[in-house]
Amino acid sequence: MEFTVNENNQYRRIDKFLRNQLKNVPLSEIYKFIRTGKVLVNEKVVKKPQYEIDTGDRIDVLIDLSIYGRKKNELAPVPLKLDIIYEDQNILVINKKAGIALHPSERTKSTTLIQGLLFYGNTKGFEPHLVHRLDRDTSGVLIVAKNLRTARTLSRMFRERLVEKEYISLVFGKPKDHGIIDTPLDDFEAITEYRTLEHFGDSTLVSVLLHTGRTHQIRRHFAMIGNPVVGDTLYGDKRVNTFYRQQYGLRRQFLHCIRVSFTNPSEPGKLQLKAPLGEDLEEVLRRLRM
Repeated sequence: MEFTVNENNQYRRIDKFLRNQLKNVPLSEIYKFIRTGKVLVNEKVVKKPQYEIDTGDRIDVLIDLSIYGRKKNELAPVPLKLDIIYEDQNILVINKKAGIALHPSERTKSTTLIQGLLFYGNTKGFEPHLVHRLDRDTSGVLIVAKNLRTARTLSRMFRERLVEKEYISLVFGKPKDHGIIDTPLDDFEAITEYRTLEHFGDSTLVSVLLHTGRTHQIRRHFAMIGNPVVGDTLYGDKRVNTFYRQQYGLRRQFLHCIRVSFTNPSEPGKLQLKAPLGEDLEEVLRRLRM
C-alpha cells in the first residue's frame, strides 16, 4: 500500500505516521513491519521507528493489509477514570497511573489509555493525539493534544527541546551528586541530566531532566553507568528488584514524571504542570526513611 505525506497527515516520525494511517493494524505489527524492512520511504528501506519524514515523501508498506479486519482491531472507546491536571480547548494533561499501557499490543489484555482518552474525547467533542509517551509502569504528567494542529505544534516543541520534563527516580547505588549522561542511544543523541535528592544506603533518590526523548532513555542511561532504576525489570538488577519488592513493597519501576513546563500554544503564558508521586512510591520512601 502506498501513502503520500501531505500537510493534512504529516507526522515527524514514520511510526507515528503509520499508526495514524493504519488504525486497524495492531501497534506491535506496525513496529514489526518497520523492523523487518517492509516499510520504504521514497523507495528506501527504513528500519528505525524514529526515522523522520517530511511533506511530499512517499511511503510504501510491502504488506497485504487486507488481512487486518477493521472491526476486529479497531480501537473501541472505553470509560476510564482520568486524573486530569489541566485542560483547555486544545490541550488535555493528565496524571497517568502506573500499570496502564498507552496503546494496545498483542500482550495487552486490559483497557489502554488511548481507549479511555477516545471515550473522554467522544463525550467532549475532540479526537485525542498523544504527543509523547510514558512507559506502562511509569507514572506522571502526560500531555494530550485535542486536535492535529496542536499535536503538530507540541511535537515540534518537543523536537526543538522547548518542553522541560522532570522525573523523580530511585536508582541503585550512589551516583555523583550531579551528572550528565550523554551516551547515544540507537545511534541518536541522548542527554540525561540528574541531581541527587536523597541517599538511602544502597539507593539514591534523583531528579532527572530529559534533554532528549529516546526510548527508555532514563532507564537505559542509568543502567549504563551502573545505577539502574530500582524495580526496572528490563534493564535493572533482578536481585535488587526482588529485595525492594520484599522489603519495601515496590512492585514496579520507581520512575515518575513529576513536572512538565512549556509555553502554552493555546493561550499566552507558560504552563508548569505537576503530578505528585503516587501512594505506592511515597510508601516506599516512607519505609526507606524509617
